[in-house]
Amino acid sequence: MKSPRGKILSLLAVLILLPLLAVGGAYGQGASAVSKSPAALNTDLPLVGSYDNLLKLLEKSSGQIRLFDRAEISGSASKALDQAVITPQAASTPPEYSGTNVQVEGVDEADLVKTDGAYIYHVNKERVLIIKAQPADQMQVVSTLHFESSGFEPLDLYLDAQNLIVIGSYNREPLIEPDNQLKVRICPPFSSFQTTRAIVYNIQDQSQPEKVRELELEGNYLTSRKVDSSFYLLTNKYLNYYSIRNREGITPLWRDSIQGDAFIAEKLEKIRYFPDCISPNYLMMAALDLNSSSKADIHTYLGSGNQVYASQQNLYVAIQQIIYPETGALQSGTEYQPPESNTRLYKFALQPGKIQYCSSGTVPGTILNQFSMDEYGDFLRIATTSGETWRDDQYTSQNNVFILNTDLQICGKLENIAPGERIYSTRFMGDRAYMVTFRQVDPFFVLDLQDPLQPRILGKLKIPGYSDYLQPYDENHIIGFGKDTVEVKGWNDQAQAYYLGMKVAIFDVTDVENPVEMSRATIGDRGTDSEVLHNHKALLFSAEKNLLAFPVTVMEVRDNSGEQPDTQIPPYGSFAFQGLYVYRIDLNDGLQFRGRITHLSYEDIQKAGDVWYDSDKNVERALYIDDTLYTLSPDLIKAHNLSDLQEIAALSLLK
Repeated sequence: MKSPRGKILSLLAVLILLPLLAVGGAYGQGASAVSKSPAALNTDLPLVGSYDNLLKLLEKSSGQIRLFDRAEISGSASKALDQAVITPQAASTPPEYSGTNVQVEGVDEADLVKTDGAYIYHVNKERVLIIKAQPADQMQVVSTLHFESSGFEPLDLYLDAQNLIVIGSYNREPLIEPDNQLKVRICPPFSSFQTTRAIVYNIQDQSQPEKVRELELEGNYLTSRKVDSSFYLLTNKYLNYYSIRNREGITPLWRDSIQGDAFIAEKLEKIRYFPDCISPNYLMMAALDLNSSSKADIHTYLGSGNQVYASQQNLYVAIQQIIYPETGALQSGTEYQPPESNTRLYKFALQPGKIQYCSSGTVPGTILNQFSMDEYGDFLRIATTSGETWRDDQYTSQNNVFILNTDLQICGKLENIAPGERIYSTRFMGDRAYMVTFRQVDPFFVLDLQDPLQPRILGKLKIPGYSDYLQPYDENHIIGFGKDTVEVKGWNDQAQAYYLGMKVAIFDVTDVENPVEMSRATIGDRGTDSEVLHNHKALLFSAEKNLLAFPVTVMEVRDNSGEQPDTQIPPYGSFAFQGLYVYRIDLNDGLQFRGRITHLSYEDIQKAGDVWYDSDKNVERALYIDDTLYTLSPDLIKAHNLSDLQEIAALSLLK
């Protein structure tokens, strides 16, 4: 039997060893120390259980979150180089064709255009078109999925060898509650009964797609993912005051056509909640196996989802958590203490047609988007910004990178990067990360994450402008898409940055301590914009084909007076072009402008005003099949030779 002193020493040894076992030694090692099965990790989240408990939870949260505030609804209708590659939709067999630009290889993301190398599938207003793309000079629409006047608005697509999944929103009339045929769900004037529907079609015969299944969740479309044959769908359902007061419609509805056409209301006894992020909102998560007739795996949580990241193994839901100072903490004459913003993370294991809760954790600060998160080995890396850029005291903004272990506990961190600035873009690539912050100039940081316990800054580059999106080229080069900027002295003689036209740059990080901007291209003047700055799926990139292309709306300053403006502030440009910009890209000559493709006629441009609008002729996406480049707008699909950009054919889509 051990003495009391021996017991104390043994306990101390355990306490010392546990943190070491929890983090392992490196990303690729220590898996046995940190890896646990989902079942072992799963203590599960607490249950809502009853109507009375639901009220208590919402009342308890009202100190941090304004109860019944409609602005709370989240979501929208928004190892080296194993991340963010543009992969074909199928194995590399002829014909060669482009796929959707995704964040993680093997994790497909929905988009409004997909191709299988023979056909192009296109969300076109309230329809989905299936277009025979080859040969290019004989393009034709072989079938159309019509949803006009049905209440269903298609938004996104998934595609594999057998299935086409159409995801969209559906606005319904007030419907009869499934558990009581005499009750009609109350829909206040400002609140509609909205669902997100996924329709699965068999496309063995593209001329006659066959609907085989429907999955429908109440709420706004948050996001979705597809890994092999498993499809995952997430929605946010706002819980309004009228529903709670009348005790009607207080749980969301769902239906899976495998189980019948009737809606099923989730029961409070099955709904769980996020303890530290309660809000009047339900996050619904559904998983189904496209190769199985098994019913969908559906889970509902009280609390909304903000941003979502998914690897092939796990899905992470990030929720902003705002903590206000204690009542009475602000005394007369004391310094103002702003609320604290954290990011709460919930991890779910992805299994074939299944989702299972694993663990949760918290990091200081808030994240920008899905690219702020990345799973590598047994660790999750996350980049956050805390504080406010307009402050110059201890509460000024700072940027951070945290590394979390399997249990989502912080095991490594790098804090206080670029004080006074905020993150504009982040990209994780293997054991490195690239971060762009901005206030006056663009510091491009290269971060070393090889040791998860001690991340560090390797080098940085300060240049005018900023990057909103970073696209890997190879392990030592990365492409930045953003805006050029200029510094102008303001009325108080303080320098202030103003953005100009669009900027594309290639960063060479071969010498990690001294990254360089090896090539750059600027497009247009102030007001020029591109969807690729806000949506990575708008980018067409192939290192093998030396191809870089993206849609852009170009604004140019037209000043024929010859007089200098009274102010140094750069003026906004007037509309000059909308369409696809095409570049050749390589590491010898950098970015070389090849040309641009538009769907606008000469008359369209002549009639245009100073500010352009969302025209049916706006090029939205581009893709290639073999040596043919296709551009798509709601009005047209055009085919061009990839070698010289000469037009092959054009097909009208709005007939």
